[in-house]
Amino acid sequence: MITQERLKEVLAYEPSTGVFTWRIGRPKAAAGAVAGGKNWKGYCVICVDGKRYRAHRLAWLYVHGAMPESQIDHINHDKLDNRIENLRVVTNRENHKNMGLFSDNTSGYTGVSFCKAKQKWTARIKDGKVYRNLGYFADKLDAVAARETKKIELGYHPNHGLPKEA
Repeated sequence: MITQERLKEVLAYEPSTGVFTWRIGRPKAAAGAVAGGKNWKGYCVICVDGKRYRAHRLAWLYVHGAMPESQIDHINHDKLDNRIENLRVVTNRENHKNMGLFSDNTSGYTGVSFCKAKQKWTARIKDGKVYRNLGYFADKLDAVAARETKKIELGYHPNHGLPKEA
């Protein structure tokens, strides 16, 4: 496991931009070059001493001195935005309470969909391990309001269900 001391020997990190650069030259990167590349899940990964690390975890180590024991949440849903102000340590449950709008969403709102059988809008939300049906509504915005109210009550992050920042 990499230490903060070793990390600072090989990489420089700019907290306001979230960008890592190499302090020392490497075979494929000169000193001062931006470090890392995007993996198949959309996260920036950096290889240090033959081991791959996600850049957001390295940012946390760089600033706070220890690897987080739990997950790191990108508050604005942008997996490549590793500014320290955009990162927070969370449990898996907390991380799921700040998920972005899924790309296959058709209503434009998380947890709101149209029920063809009833010809009404329905709202639902996950409460722990259980999905709760919040009712059926003639108007889509009533379903959205019901879900937003329950979202606040259950402690979801305000960004939950919002699209990723451009």
